[in-house]
Amino acid sequence: MGKGKKKAGPTGKKITLKLAKNSLRMTADGKRRLDLSNMGIAAFPKCILKLADVDELDLSRNMLQKIPDYIEDFKNLRWLDFHSNRIETLPETIGQLENLCYLNLCNNKLTAASLPLQLGQLKKLRHLNLGMNGFECLPSTLAALKELQELGLFDNHLTGLPENIANLPKLMKVNVKRNPFLQTRGEEDIDTIQRLECLYLVNEDSLCKPCLKKCKEERDKLDRLKHFAPSARKLTFQGLLTPNSTAQETQEEWR
Repeated sequence: MGKGKKKAGPTGKKITLKLAKNSLRMTADGKRRLDLSNMGIAAFPKCILKLADVDELDLSRNMLQKIPDYIEDFKNLRWLDFHSNRIETLPETIGQLENLCYLNLCNNKLTAASLPLQLGQLKKLRHLNLGMNGFECLPSTLAALKELQELGLFDNHLTGLPENIANLPKLMKVNVKRNPFLQTRGEEDIDTIQRLECLYLVNEDSLCKPCLKKCKEERDKLDRLKHFAPSARKLTFQGLLTPNSTAQETQEEWR
């Protein structure tokens, strides 16, 4: 008896080099972007290795399940968008993209175990979107991203925000909307961390009442976020994975 056939995955659209070349765009600041978004692609098109010198690569809103190891060949990438696919893990070689500043992995099937330690090697990364995935906790490797300014974590299963990540030196904004630790603590709008380049120390009696009240509210908000501990109660949400047809909303959600 012959061996059973493996279950076939989605077929998807075949991308040719000619089609890929026709999808090259020039950005406003003169960078080359390869836009293969929303094309029904189920497998990373190997032919685009011939265009590996692009500065930006958009493969969002497709059916990709895997990012290949040879992603490391795209040495010039500063901007990489895989939002709204079916990706379950990242290759270790993603850490070789030393020029990467923007990485969007929103609306996939990622967990803490999906992120390799090498992600922490992205020393220039400033924007990282992990919203709408399956994270219950965050890997320690994120604490190595010292240049990170914005972090999207909305619509996951997070039970807390680790202090070593909340205290990243340049982190300006964290979106943690619709995670269990906010609901279990009765919080509604703790979605950002604002940091000032200049900090002035004044006595409380030097402030007017509205300013003093505002300062105390902001300090209390940061203190609550800092000291959140994982909850023993594990919550789940129905419909965590959003269809690709609504994926355009995810670009604005974490801003």
